[in-house]
Order: sequence, then C-alpha cells, then structure tokens
Amino acid sequence: MKRCGSVWALAVGLAMSAATVAHADTSDVTWQNKVIVAKKGAHCVDDPHCFNRYHPAIPPVTRAKPGDMIVLHARDALDSDLNLGSNADDLAALDLNLVHPMTGPVHIEGAKRGDVLAVTLIDIAPDEYGYTVIVPGFGFLRDIYTEPYLVNWKLSRTHAVSDQMPGVKVPYEAFLGSVGVLPGEPETKAWLAREAALAKVGGVALPPQPVGALPAAICGPKGSYKDACLRTIPPRENGGNMDVQQMQVGTTLLLPCFIDGCGLFVGDVHYAQGDGEVSGTAIEMGAVVTLRTEIRKGLGSVIKGPEVEGGSQIKNMEPSRFYQTIGLPLKKAGEVPAPHTYLESEKIKGLENLSEDLTLAARDALIKMIAYIQRSHGLDAEQAYILASVAVDLRVGQVVDVPNYVVTAVLNMDVFDK
Repeated sequence: MKRCGSVWALAVGLAMSAATVAHADTSDVTWQNKVIVAKKGAHCVDDPHCFNRYHPAIPPVTRAKPGDMIVLHARDALDSDLNLGSNADDLAALDLNLVHPMTGPVHIEGAKRGDVLAVTLIDIAPDEYGYTVIVPGFGFLRDIYTEPYLVNWKLSRTHAVSDQMPGVKVPYEAFLGSVGVLPGEPETKAWLAREAALAKVGGVALPPQPVGALPAAICGPKGSYKDACLRTIPPRENGGNMDVQQMQVGTTLLLPCFIDGCGLFVGDVHYAQGDGEVSGTAIEMGAVVTLRTEIRKGLGSVIKGPEVEGGSQIKNMEPSRFYQTIGLPLKKAGEVPAPHTYLESEKIKGLENLSEDLTLAARDALIKMIAYIQRSHGLDAEQAYILASVAVDLRVGQVVDVPNYVVTAVLNMDVFDK
C-alpha cells in the first residue's frame, strides 16, 4: 500500500511538471536555412534590395549557399501605386523607366563563371491585389488598341476576380515573369552592340536609359556605368523577362553563370498569363517568392541560355474545356502590321499573304479569338484583349506547310464562372 502511494505521488508529480513545461508542436520543428530579402520602403528607389537595370558592377545584397531557402519579396512589374480604386486615367502617371524592379542580386556561394545555376521554384505567395493594363504603344496589337485600359483583380490562392471582368474567374497559376542572373562584362558589351545594330535599322530595341535607373550610383544619370546598363524589358541569355508561364512551382530553371556568384534576382511576378501576354501585361502582382539553388559545375560550356526541367506542371495547367482559333499569315493588301514596319518593305505592303510568317499567323489567330470572346461571352474589345493576355495561349501548329505556317489561339473556357 505504501509502495502504491509512492507510485501515485510520482505520477501526480510528473503530470504537474508536464503542465508547467511548454512543449513545442510541429510548427516549431524546423530544418530549413532561410535567407530572406525583404522589401524596404514604398518603391524600388527607397529599397537597397531593389534594382531595375543589369550590369555586372551591381553588388549583391546578400549571400546564400546552395540548398538554402532563398525568400525574396518582389514588387509588381511597374513599381506602381495602383490599387482596387484605380482607373485608366491613373496609367498616365506610370513611369516606364522604372520597369522592372528586381529583388536581389543574391550571391550564390561556390558558383563561378562558366557554371550553371539550377533554380527550383518552391513557392509563390501572392499579394491580394493585381492588375492588367493596356498601355498605348505597347503590346502585340498596339496598332489596334491605342487607348489606356485597366483591370483590377482581387487575388487569392485559388482564383482572381475583377469587377471590370464580370463572369470571369482566372485560376491561380503563378510564375516568375522575370528571373535570372547578372551578365558579365563581355556579355554586357556584346548585347548592347547587337541591340544598337537592330535599332539602327529601325528595329525595336531599347538603349540604356539612365533616367529612373537603379542603382543610381551605377546606372543613374551620374552613375559610373550610366551608358552601359541594360534594360530589363527584353529577355536575354541571362534569363530576365522571359514571361514563360510553364515555369511553375516545382520546375527548375537552368541559367548559365556569367559572373562569380551568379547574381540571382527575381521580379515581375505573374498571378496568371496566357502564352503570349498579348496586351503587354499578365495579372501583375507583388509576391513573396521562395527558391532553392544548386550549382552544376562547368555546364555553362554547353548551356548558353535559359533551359527548364519540369514534371507534370504543363499537364496540370491544361484546361478541361477550350475554344481554339486558327491563324494564318494573312493580312489586307496595303497593310503593314506593327511588328513588320521596321522592315520598310514595299513587297510586304502590297501582299495579302506572307511566307512562313509566325508573327502574322499569331496576329490572325488572336484577332479571331478576340472576336469570338466578344460575340460569345459579352465582353467588349478591350475586355476581350485583356482576357486573351491572361487566359489565351498562342501555340505553334506547324512550320512546314509553306507558305502558311499556323499559330493557334487556345482559350481556357474554365475561366467563365458558371
């Protein structure tokens, strides 16, 4: 009996001890080493972790080891003050010299020029607000859509909806519109030279623009490399503004390293986009992005530009229902489409059919798709163009049946809220 009392006392004592000691639940058990680059200030100009031009002299804001979870807080593509109450008149205040604010660069320890950086996208946590715009002079059909237009989106982890797009719910399929590494000195000089040559013959190529350039000490009007900082709008061999929607969570992007440490950056995060991003913007948003890196030594000798490894992401993105238009390289006699004007060709102007021309075929398919959306779903021309930018995929059908190559436009019918 005495022994039973001792056991009982011990049990009571242990119970009381357990009640007074805090025990962690599973949320307190961690194994990841996180490197966090947070936003500071209202805009990129206020943020030492933000830049909007490319040059190898831009210093890293932090360092990370391969395998670390790199958490980057990214700003929206236009570094804007847009909100749910904004309208098309507010687009006049946008400064396109500020495109695109990038978070970084991050120095990856052990990475050398000539290596390949494998960047796996782990997660994208979206902001609650996003937007899609038509900006005059920009976009695939810039000669047709000449007035500013804005759609504000309410975002969640499932769908985006908008008061300006009644009856439409766009599925959450987030990816990085811009992700890449810094160029080296030889690449910077070579890319500036080839783009200057294109501009000289009338092609669309953006020269260095120090106004609004960040970091100002390197790329600004009084910067040490003000005439040698690359714009972020075109994608190049270092990645950057690729706008490839298949680079979803779980895929791995391969990037050749042009400087030691690579100089990894992200920005211009998209909630959703159709292949083509035809209006010039997707559903643009800020986000918190988590990446993990791996170094593949010496692989830069064979991988000269971005390549992607993936699994079922493409299949998972396919719509359950679709409508498709077929585009051919046709136009009206006397018309020179906007993408062809720099060629200054009288031969093109007089023709109704161009040879082996995917750009014209894509334009034809898109115009047909916009007409379908208008007549079948009650949206006006600008709404249909916006919807095409976020939910219509331009796809190459064939490139052998001369002279008429085919591009199709595929509309995800799942976006219509029934």
